[in-house]
Amino acid sequence: MLLPQLISAGAGGLAAVAAVSAYAGLSSESQWFGPSLVSPPEPDQFALTFDDGPNPAATPRLLEILARANVRATFFLIGDYVLREPNLTREIAAAGHAIGNHTMHHLWLPRHSNAVIREEMTACHHALADTLGAPVKLFRPPHGARRPVVFRIAGELGLEVTQWNLIVGDWMNRRPEALLRSIERGMARNHRRRRGTNLVLHDGSQHDPAADRSATLQAVKALLDHAPEGTRFVTPPYWR
Repeated sequence: MLLPQLISAGAGGLAAVAAVSAYAGLSSESQWFGPSLVSPPEPDQFALTFDDGPNPAATPRLLEILARANVRATFFLIGDYVLREPNLTREIAAAGHAIGNHTMHHLWLPRHSNAVIREEMTACHHALADTLGAPVKLFRPPHGARRPVVFRIAGELGLEVTQWNLIVGDWMNRRPEALLRSIERGMARNHRRRRGTNLVLHDGSQHDPAADRSATLQAVKALLDHAPEGTRFVTPPYWR
């Protein structure tokens, strides 16, 4: 009943509607439009997730770093890149990592029609299933942006919408040391809230299928080398 009441309140109400809608559709932790996986429930649990791959320039190096640390991560892959790199996609799965749908072309979904949203999600779903031999179970909307139809289509495809509670802007060419400081501060903040951490990093780029992610890789290596004692790396939805 909140939105009709705000609309009836005039210009001020409309501004409030816009603010509420923006929060509902863009806040990574919002549950207004539908249920999302956000963070592991235990403070010592850590979900390491990567968006926008597979990337032949960075993903193989990342897989090596994760393998040396015996850590499993989650990769949300762009369908167009999956079709370009089927062997690398299968290599991610063979290493034991979780894989999720990140749409076919990384569009900002709320700006598009229901038909386009459905095509973006469904085409990536089929690209992944055909490449891996089985459907994936996770979906992350590009930029975390969604509206109710996203949840409806996700449900039809058997996907759980998966967001995050820590993002550090590694796509903005930040230095590895700065990325690591941001990660450590975010982990501490989540720990104070008695919640685990679900971190978004990027092994790829929506703009460049072979983007340089050296800073991200260095930050990941440092994080794994110096993770707080007792940290348990988990993948959604298996933290439940």
